[in-house]
Amino acid sequence: MTIPRKILEDKLKQLLVEDIGFGDVTSALIIPPSLHVKASILAKDTGVAAGIEETVILAESLGLNVQAKVQDGEKIRNGQIILTLFGDAQTILSAERTMLNLLSRMCGIATKTRNLVEKIEKANLPVKIAATRKTAPGLSYFDKKAVLIGGGDPHRFHLDDLILLKDNHISVAGNVESAVKKAKQSASFSKKIEVEVTSVEDALKAAEAGADIIMLDNFSPSQIREATEALKKAGFGKVLVEASGRITEENLLDYAQTGVDVISMGELTHSVTALDLSLEIAPIQGRKKD
Repeated sequence: MTIPRKILEDKLKQLLVEDIGFGDVTSALIIPPSLHVKASILAKDTGVAAGIEETVILAESLGLNVQAKVQDGEKIRNGQIILTLFGDAQTILSAERTMLNLLSRMCGIATKTRNLVEKIEKANLPVKIAATRKTAPGLSYFDKKAVLIGGGDPHRFHLDDLILLKDNHISVAGNVESAVKKAKQSASFSKKIEVEVTSVEDALKAAEAGADIIMLDNFSPSQIREATEALKKAGFGKVLVEASGRITEENLLDYAQTGVDVISMGELTHSVTALDLSLEIAPIQGRKKD
């Protein structure tokens, strides 16, 4: 995922503006404007680094000097310094929480994703771990990027990425066949059609109607096996099959062994356990702001 630096700067500054309000009154009252400091961001847990690029860009846009000690995707350990910052103390303190919040969240998502991907790899199963659109409003770009850094698939980024016919679309359209037919009539050749189904019968109907991807929603592992076998038997072995719903780290391998191609998990982004990080700051003696 790469967007122009200026656009990314704007996204990051919006996060900072939300937190800073009309100014950091505490720092303004306590910290002299001439004071420069060195700050270190420390990992207080083990995990996967993510959000390093964003933190560097935000810090540099605020006139700070920053050194990244690790790169996105690298494993980090408890007590490790991952970034150092040099510059105006008031600026660092004003941006501290925004930087830590984003870093902690992205590291947490990347760490969770990496753990699940490695679990699949160790079992030697050809299954992709994917996210969903259950991201925090305003943070979708960062959440999805963290999934990628962790080795997962982002799934669709926006509603215009993929035609995904869910239960409510099908309900309005009347049935699976009608929904797929209507989508295929006007859809661009560049857009794949995915259909969410809740029964083996509807999985077969979706495939027959021309769906590219079948999402088996809230199926048990045994039901998924039944569905994948039925699709192959009916000659739809090339249709991608995705499993979603009620899948956790604990039962992941049960689902991964069913023959599905993709497992999408909302918990990658909607139930984030942030990695514990902290910022420690110390004055640089005798240095004044330029």
